[in-house]
Amino acid sequence: MNIISGIDVTAGALNAQKTRLDIVAQNIANAQTTRGPDGQPYHRKVVSFETELIRQSGAATGPGLQSVRVSSITDDKSEGQSLYDPQHPDATADGYVKMPNVNMAYEMIDLMTASRAYEANLSVVKNARQMTLRALEIGK
Repeated sequence: MNIISGIDVTAGALNAQKTRLDIVAQNIANAQTTRGPDGQPYHRKVVSFETELIRQSGAATGPGLQSVRVSSITDDKSEGQSLYDPQHPDATADGYVKMPNVNMAYEMIDLMTASRAYEANLSVVKNARQMTLRALEIGK
């Protein structure tokens, strides 16, 4: 396997996890946003991944390499909680405020898994770099 192709695969995974980290950060930042531009509470965003076929340069036949990429970023359609707070500016006539559907425990778990996946892929790139340097030293 070509080391550059292996790094290309890992680069796709790094980009996908970076996007996931950005979306989780956006969800956490908007966990208390009760009114967005559309007048509705913030809806949690969810990142979906898909595999991506990477063509090997110079290889006419043989299996291609697969990486991962972000296929879509969608809104979570579940409903948020309604809290009784008649003093809140977004309260209904009944005194209830519709809150975003962001669960901080889920977001923290998502943040930790995305961070660890990013670190693991970064470790692959570092190891590939070290292997390349060792191979160049052997050739001297």
